[in-house]
Amino acid sequence: MNFAVLVLICATALAGPLLSLQRFAKIPVVIGELLVGLLLGASGFNLVSAKDPTFSFLADMGFALVMFVAGSHVPLRDPALRSGAARGIGRALLIGVLSAAAGLGLDAAFHTGHGMIYAVLIASSSASVILPSLSGEPMTGRPMVEMLPQIALADAACIVVVPFVIDPANVGRAALGALLIVVLGAAAFALFNWAEKTGRRHKLHEVSEERGLALELRLTLILLFGLSAVAQSMHVSFMLAGFVSGLVVAGIGKPRRLSNQTFALTEGLFGPIFFVWLGSSLDLRALASNPQSILLGVALGVVAILVHGLMVLTKQPLPVAVITAAQLGVPVAAATLGNQLGILHAGEDTAMLLGAVVTLAASTAVSGAVSKIAEVSAKPGAAMASGLPPRPVGSGT
Repeated sequence: MNFAVLVLICATALAGPLLSLQRFAKIPVVIGELLVGLLLGASGFNLVSAKDPTFSFLADMGFALVMFVAGSHVPLRDPALRSGAARGIGRALLIGVLSAAAGLGLDAAFHTGHGMIYAVLIASSSASVILPSLSGEPMTGRPMVEMLPQIALADAACIVVVPFVIDPANVGRAALGALLIVVLGAAAFALFNWAEKTGRRHKLHEVSEERGLALELRLTLILLFGLSAVAQSMHVSFMLAGFVSGLVVAGIGKPRRLSNQTFALTEGLFGPIFFVWLGSSLDLRALASNPQSILLGVALGVVAILVHGLMVLTKQPLPVAVITAAQLGVPVAAATLGNQLGILHAGEDTAMLLGAVVTLAASTAVSGAVSKIAEVSAKPGAAMASGLPPRPVGSGT
């Protein structure tokens, strides 16, 4: 990989933002970036190789940062998360039970022996896709405050579980690695929380802003890449390291300056590199020669939408139920780890990512309806009817 290739990746990745600007649907930026990767990689003109070590390393950094942003999007300090906790957690647990049955059903149909992997994929929700797609929408109505804890639990639980179902033979090592990352994350939270309460974080922020030192960003990257190094050494996905780092910052309350810096770093460079790399790693030509993999991918996506959609029986609006099926990080981690360990069948990794694309397409299709539900349910009359307390202006993250 060289600068010419990097320019090509960054330039063509602009298709993501340009595609998201059209008014017909809220298409996630990552869709355009994945399409660019498909065109540049094995499925298209073979201009970039996902096996290039430099490209792969930059993509790993991008994945860690993407999952950091996902973790930081979990509204841990938002009162709305607590307001709808009971129903949201209940729905997440119910989806987990239904997903287990659905995953085993798909295994019986396709005879892969990976029913529990499919169950985790089906149960997952991607905060990194759902929350940005609703950016700017009020999150105070009942459907929204019940959705927040649902996707937070599903995202966190599936991220933790995926290494165990991918590599059950080494479940002890995976458990130790995950536990170590969580413990280190908790220690970092305790340290950052102490700095916040004693005013030291605020003083650091003032000095950093006055002198242009970006100290908060530097410390955050040390935490992120430190946990990623632990994950790499313990053969745990970077996904967990990034997500835990994001949760640490979300728990403290991410300063606006740090938010802007991490957003620029992720969305401006490393995020696009990761998604272009991901698209370039998919070989749709090989998938086309294996119709069963295509069927598996479509089935994974459709079943995930159906399982999440069943939450209408619990009085969750259908568009909100469908958008919670959006998945990204978990399928990527499952496909990556599965390939590294050599446990997946031919085309199965691409099928997992195809299933994710199906859910992203569905979530994009209903995003406009979800935005309208968010706006209507946030009106004072709707809030009183829901029995939720009014939320003060400016509260939350």
